[in-house]
Amino acid sequence: MPWGIFLACVAAGAFVFAGGLTDLADLAPTKTFASGESVTVPIDPADKPGVYIASDTRVTYDCSISGGPGQARLARTTGSRTVTTGDAVWEQFLVINAPAKGDYLLTCTNQEQATVRYGVGRDAFSAADGIAGGLAGLILIPGAGLLAAIGGTIAVLVRRRSARRRLAVGG
Repeated sequence: MPWGIFLACVAAGAFVFAGGLTDLADLAPTKTFASGESVTVPIDPADKPGVYIASDTRVTYDCSISGGPGQARLARTTGSRTVTTGDAVWEQFLVINAPAKGDYLLTCTNQEQATVRYGVGRDAFSAADGIAGGLAGLILIPGAGLLAAIGGTIAVLVRRRSARRRLAVGG
């Protein structure tokens, strides 16, 4: 029985880890648009939205956001975060800091003559939290199950030993 608990904990840890990995699939932009287009995007600050770009060449961009229930701001990201979906490599370059959930108007332009697509997806760092939680679940839950299984095994062995001693003394 104690080792059944351990196996159940291993399965639960794997399930929690897999849940953390599904966060990666949600990073890719779900709403894409070309340079110069204005798109209305539903923004929920809890989703930690980010703006991505897919381009074969370096471009100078200019993005603005307006509308919504409050003034949202765009902030540059530090470092490079990329997500590959199909044949597109999306690089996150902005995060959207929105004060409240609502529909916002986003426009991005670039001066260069290049094939450029912009998109809105989740912030890459938000997925790192999910992966870290998944890894913790993968290690901690089976670890707790292992400790419970070892403790249960020791308790069973101690009881058996005590029962054998009583039988040996009494009989």
